[in-house]
Amino acid sequence: MIDAAIRAYYERGDERDRLFAGGERLELVRTRELVRRYLPPPPAAVLDVGGGPGAYAAWLAEAGYRVHLIDPIPLHVEQAVEAAAAQPAHPFTAALGDARRLDAADASHDSVLLLGPLYHLTERTDRLAALAEARRVLRPGGLVLAVGISRFASLLDGMRQGVLADPLAAGIVARDLIDGQHRNPAPDRFPVWFTTAFFHHPSELAAEVEESGFALQALLGIEGPGGYVGPGWHEPSQRDGILAAARAVEQEPSLLGLSAHLLAVGRKTEDGGA
Repeated sequence: MIDAAIRAYYERGDERDRLFAGGERLELVRTRELVRRYLPPPPAAVLDVGGGPGAYAAWLAEAGYRVHLIDPIPLHVEQAVEAAAAQPAHPFTAALGDARRLDAADASHDSVLLLGPLYHLTERTDRLAALAEARRVLRPGGLVLAVGISRFASLLDGMRQGVLADPLAAGIVARDLIDGQHRNPAPDRFPVWFTTAFFHHPSELAAEVEESGFALQALLGIEGPGGYVGPGWHEPSQRDGILAAARAVEQEPSLLGLSAHLLAVGRKTEDGGA
């Protein structure tokens, strides 16, 4: 079952274009950069779990990967099918699915992308189930690329927006910082803040990946400080500097939480550990 607030959030249809507009392009550009860095070369088989409308699946298919996307939101799957049809020379497939129960054979994929599911699985047991399923369908040596939202995302974005004096915003941030359980009880009042989610401390994301039997290859901040500091991606003259800053501190442990999104890269080993 999908949380009603999460379903309503995505059924608005905004996700198809979100990554291609405004400041969100920083997330897209950097995620693509890191995915390209760690994925094996095409035509490797990639399972894009929670792949939404297909922003990454379409791009990977164009690069020559064999991609199958699953997502629990019917609208997203419809949009992903449309995206695949729009590039007939580089198709990919899409279907409804649940990250915790993958309809894929054991050891059938070279890489699994979890670029969204972990932060919508608010219970730790569900996140571990999704990671276990990713490990099951990976070939030995295969990679999982798992993204979490930083525990500090609302705090930093609240500072950027200047809303922390609002008691409701302050309450949302306080709960995020206590246990990572993010809720937005007033989406009309805070429309740019996320829906129901779990926000990871960087160390928690790493621990969950390792507990699931992966050897942790890297833990990286995606956007870096440029997602919150300065004029941001909206100012074209600043983009090279923003990317340089993100790369400079992407693995600095003391600064990982400054990124809105965190990427953990884990390798499936024969013995289930490092």
